[in-house]
Amino acid sequence: MADIDDSLDNRITLKTLSRALSHGLSPIVEVESMDGIYTVRFHHANGISELCDNNGATRTFLGTGEIREMLGDLGLTHGVLTWADQCGDEMIGVEGHAMTPEEMLANGTRISFR
Repeated sequence: MADIDDSLDNRITLKTLSRALSHGLSPIVEVESMDGIYTVRFHHANGISELCDNNGATRTFLGTGEIREMLGDLGLTHGVLTWADQCGDEMIGVEGHAMTPEEMLANGTRISFR
């Protein structure tokens, strides 16, 4: 499995993901919500890969149904729904810090693809 993780880039197409899964990749799937737009990231031993199209642009979705069907068809069963949220409000003097990827996964909601 380490060989598969080592070959993954920070962007991954559906075709590359399918091939990696068939060779033993077992990532933590993150679906991030950003004001009604969703992106998908795969956390693996060698880093994080974001789902992209064939041109390398980040794939975005307007709902989770398409994501559920697409990833379920590849054999993935579950993931974590996270959200990009403001962590402070500079207008009223509330400071904050951006959540780390680990904090986002720990505070996310488990979701099912099957």
